[in-house]
Amino acid sequence: MHIPPFDMERWQSTWEHLVDINLSESGVEPQTPRELLGDDPDACAALLDQQLVYTQTNGTVPLRERIMALYPGATTDHVEVTNGGAEANCVSVTCLLEGGDEVVAMLPNYMQIPGWVRALGAEVRGWNLVPDPEAGRWRPDLDALADLVTPRTRLICICTPNNPTGSIVTADELDAICTVADRAGAWVLSDEIYRGAERATGEEAPSVWGRSDRVVVTSGLSKAYGLPGLRVGWIVGPPDFIDRCWTCHDYTTIAPGALSDRLATVALAPERRAAILERTRRIVRDNYPVIAEWLAEHARDLEHIPPAAGAMLWLSYRQSVNSTVLCERLRVEHGTLVVPGDHYGMDGYLRIGFGGEPEKLREGLTRVQTALSSV
Repeated sequence: MHIPPFDMERWQSTWEHLVDINLSESGVEPQTPRELLGDDPDACAALLDQQLVYTQTNGTVPLRERIMALYPGATTDHVEVTNGGAEANCVSVTCLLEGGDEVVAMLPNYMQIPGWVRALGAEVRGWNLVPDPEAGRWRPDLDALADLVTPRTRLICICTPNNPTGSIVTADELDAICTVADRAGAWVLSDEIYRGAERATGEEAPSVWGRSDRVVVTSGLSKAYGLPGLRVGWIVGPPDFIDRCWTCHDYTTIAPGALSDRLATVALAPERRAAILERTRRIVRDNYPVIAEWLAEHARDLEHIPPAAGAMLWLSYRQSVNSTVLCERLRVEHGTLVVPGDHYGMDGYLRIGFGGEPEKLREGLTRVQTALSSV
């Protein structure tokens, strides 16, 4: 089994704690346990009194009940709790595919699934989002999807809200994707980890859940919730599929951490969850004008379509320099980290996170422009 390097994750994990300014993240400023628990002495005491045992390996019942409530019609048997959204994706794909299967993957996208699909011996067929400046979004080309899907297609993978473009797939488009999948007898796996981080509206982006009998949703607390250090993710799907995922999970990390399971249950309580998502949307709304102002100053050299969700900017630049070379220069000479577009298979782009402290964001953008101007 050959596992290809996951360039973006290795790039971030190697350098994100060794630079002055990290603009490579796609989530918002993380919360602390004190912020999450607030002034609730009972919750603090319960956390400190939590035994550090192996928890229920598919997630405790209280946590799965909180998750199932987010997906109409789901029960605890529809939910598997994992260590982060990355494990949710990995376990789901492993349980869905065999060598020789065909996967149609939305691009650009977080490249974990395409890499793991190839490691499993399946074929990846890229399905490219189309930039549509007039509509103000990157949109799925449904005709192209219909042409790409064949009788061999086992799985269609999407990400909505999308990483890295911040585009939201509409409810009608999700229905159309499921219709194409149903005709081929394929599954749809929807990575919805940015759902809840909407910038332009307070309404959550539509989910693929409930639109077909063969849909799987993966998500977690790292992006929209600002709780990446908890390493809590989940899979939602048909109970027989979830049972297969649990079997696979027994071979990977076995169980979520006891403290993470408890804190995740706190975070997903309805009132607390609403407050957390409002915090995220406030950060995204407040910080985006910093990005917009910077872009307006350099409009001749930079192009982008404003993200509808997520704290990340997908930016194209006009300079004739490879994106990894540019980002390495930015890191070495200016102590600033962003993600090169060729990690997504799209050279000439940068992914810049804007979910952190505004002053660091301003300084980081100045350094990005300095690096671009030096080319």
